[in-house]
Amino acid sequence: MHTKNFYDLPTISAERARAGKLYQEFHRVRALSAGVYVLAAGATDPQRPHKEDELYYVVRGCGHMRVAGEEQVVKSGSVIFVPAEVEHLFFDISEELEVLVFFAPAESA
Repeated sequence: MHTKNFYDLPTISAERARAGKLYQEFHRVRALSAGVYVLAAGATDPQRPHKEDELYYVVRGCGHMRVAGEEQVVKSGSVIFVPAEVEHLFFDISEELEVLVFFAPAESA
């Protein structure tokens, strides 16, 4: 099976918006999955801990994130690691957040 090697973030983001979803997966192999997650300013983050390790990269926006009780301001350029099964969420979102999310291994369906 051929795996796609190149992606365009604006295209992925437009597909996510058209689908009306907060999260749009765009890549999946056994060891890794990746997607785009968007939360509007003032939104409540509905996520729960995942069974996989996660790495977040904030593309744009501003807010706060809590990981296992530790809180930090996050903005464009922030990178956040969340170990599997650890409580985490974005909060006090002051500017719409667009975040690349990487799961290892691939997120359970």
